[in-house]
Amino acid sequence: QVQLVESGGGLVQAGGSLRLSCAASGRTFSTYAVAWFRQAPGKEREFVAAITWGGGSTYYADFVKGRSTISRDNGKKTAYLEMNSLKPEDTAVYYCAARSGTYSLKLDYNYWGQGTQVTVSS
Repeated sequence: QVQLVESGGGLVQAGGSLRLSCAASGRTFSTYAVAWFRQAPGKEREFVAAITWGGGSTYYADFVKGRSTISRDNGKKTAYLEMNSLKPEDTAVYYCAARSGTYSLKLDYNYWGQGTQVTVSS
């Protein structure tokens, strides 16, 4: 079992930066791939970024590529999503998720956090 708790969201002006954190409980966090998804009001939840269990491989959605970095610290059982050059269209609830095996771009993750709100003002 893995429990995930996101933090770091907030209100930021366009062009600003945020660093989201995903703190995990459970001994097997280091064996799970982790991803970030987001869901804007009235829209479906969408993939943002993912990282393998060891951190050696990452993948980004086109809309954040080049301005976001996903990382993890297995010793701290925490994953991160650093977002720069934020745009109003990045406004959404951001969720972290974990699954065994390789990462997925779909919603087929075993464990989900409760989400953290990111609001970008213009």
